[in-house]
Amino acid sequence: MNVTKQIIKYESGQMGDCETITFFQQLIDSGMAWSLQGHYGRTAQALIEVGHCKLGKKIKDGVKSV
Repeated sequence: MNVTKQIIKYESGQMGDCETITFFQQLIDSGMAWSLQGHYGRTAQALIEVGHCKLGKKIKDGVKSV
């Protein structure tokens, strides 16, 4: 994922709903949702709360478990 291009696309309103959800799931999975500006963490949390995204656990070999 090219994060910079995705952020620009998101912030310029060029992402549809499904693409936005996929983008935020990738940010959550990588942990970046929590290190970017506050809007990203709050949006990620809201998407988790309504069930569009999931908060999973990373394990040592890089495989995500839920």
